[in-house]
Amino acid sequence: MSMTAHIAELERKHQALDKKIADEQAHPNKDTVRIAALKRQKLVLKDEISRLRTGSPRPSPSLH
Repeated sequence: MSMTAHIAELERKHQALDKKIADEQAHPNKDTVRIAALKRQKLVLKDEISRLRTGSPRPSPSLH
């Protein structure tokens, strides 16, 4: 898979998470834990997309 195709796939997943978040927030019995988890996943994808676009190295995992 080319880098452009990989970034496009990550963007598609990012948009799908955005829709899931909106759907969950519109639900009368919101699951705030699920919303938070979806937002974390979305942020991870956003960071990965940004990293790939800029060519930055992957950050090392923190040991906190």
